[in-house]
Amino acid sequence: MVLRSEGGTGHAGIGNPAVRGHDEETIRAAVDRWLQLIESKGAERGYVDYWGKRRLAYEIRHKVEGYYVVFQARSEPAAMEELHRVLSLADEVVRHKVLRIPEKVYGPAKAAGAAAEHA
Repeated sequence: MVLRSEGGTGHAGIGNPAVRGHDEETIRAAVDRWLQLIESKGAERGYVDYWGKRRLAYEIRHKVEGYYVVFQARSEPAAMEELHRVLSLADEVVRHKVLRIPEKVYGPAKAAGAAAEHA
């Protein structure tokens, strides 16, 4: 997964999560657990996007595909640090990353044409 996080009361998200070998229901339950974890630390749940199964850019732990999820949240850094710790220990997570998201791009992805109109 790719996590996005901003210092202070900022924006956070998880994207490009490579979750291995589970059905969609199990993956959605795991993502919901992780969201509940950061909410218990004061985070505000944001946009969640389930990308589905995708081929990994390179083999990781003998796996060539994973289930990708992107999610965002507004939080203090401590909530994202705890999420990072939990995901680092989770067997079902192949990879993840925490990133900062600027206010202007927080939320659902916008179409290329719509982004150009607002630039």
